[in-house]
Amino acid sequence: MAAQFLSLSSSPTSDGIHVFWHEGMLKHDTGIGVFDSGIDPGFLEVLEKHPENPDRVRNMLSILKKGPLSPHISWHSGRPALISELLTFHTSGYINELVEADRNGGKMICAGTFLNSGSWEAALLAAGTTLSAMKHILDGHGKIAYALVRPPGHHAQPTQADGYCFLNNTGLAVQLALDSGCKKVAVIDIDVHYGNGTAEGFYQSDKVLAISLHMNHGSWGPSHPQSGSVDELGVGDGFGYNLNIPLPNGTGDRGYEIAMTELVVPAVQKFQPDMMVLVVGQDSSAFDPNGRQCLTMEGYREIGRKIRSLSDTHTGGRLLIVQEGGYHVTYSAYCLHATLEGVLNLPLPLLPDPIAYYPEDEAFATEVIGSIKRYHRDIVPFLKGA
Repeated sequence: MAAQFLSLSSSPTSDGIHVFWHEGMLKHDTGIGVFDSGIDPGFLEVLEKHPENPDRVRNMLSILKKGPLSPHISWHSGRPALISELLTFHTSGYINELVEADRNGGKMICAGTFLNSGSWEAALLAAGTTLSAMKHILDGHGKIAYALVRPPGHHAQPTQADGYCFLNNTGLAVQLALDSGCKKVAVIDIDVHYGNGTAEGFYQSDKVLAISLHMNHGSWGPSHPQSGSVDELGVGDGFGYNLNIPLPNGTGDRGYEIAMTELVVPAVQKFQPDMMVLVVGQDSSAFDPNGRQCLTMEGYREIGRKIRSLSDTHTGGRLLIVQEGGYHVTYSAYCLHATLEGVLNLPLPLLPDPIAYYPEDEAFATEVIGSIKRYHRDIVPFLKGA
């Protein structure tokens, strides 16, 4: 049975979502092969697209333009970032490496991460579009902005690419906020993988609270030396301001809700940010080929509600949302829609969940979350007694 839109009794909200987008980001062609390897083994009849392909974002774009959330959205064009802007987060040596790779026709930068013809243009557009979304908020033109961008960015470290990411879109936007007068920025990353690049960029800073909820995947090689474990807390002034929440595989809606309530909300309340950034990846969803966390639309919707509540309380409602992973071409779009429904505090779901029901057992996740909370209370100075 085909899913139908649910009726919406309320009129569009006055404080809707400003979506920043540019068609040029579709030019990043990641190729085909065995999953994300780019390899043709020679014995498969059908090779699949790399998981980070344009179709996933086309559906996100389409559901926001044609779906029931469309009256709540205003659209803005993105732009390419300037090299000078990239140097606020990345080193000149690394940027020169990417420019040279593009000039020479592209190459595999690291495992699964291919810079091909059109990729550098798309990466510049993703970075610049995210910067434009943040500036829109900083200039007072809107309170909630969403950067619908690809290639993703949260694995890109100041000196190297990683995990499909070339430029750290979130890191650049956070630095812009700090340079524009924001005293403290809270980043909540719910992509299924550790936001290691963003963490690395602000690892010595007490001005950025970087919280990452991710599956317990550990390090995956030279491009991703960080493990995402609870003891990666930052160094120097930044000690305690990098909070990792590695969750058991299959945690599900209820486990994420507990993690948000017991770990994320208290940390943000103690930190008292004046800007919030939600780094959203739908690869935490049920059936995503790159994740095992089993979030459904209602789980994303509830996360959106909690983030909105935190931003209303601490930042005057100022919230930047940045797109990261999400590789199930259909369900990622649905979960994005649900997240934004939550952010808008809509009274009823606008779309039914096409996967209907997914069983979950919260017991183990609850135990892990409890142990992380005790660890934070014992070790993190600003959370002691929280």
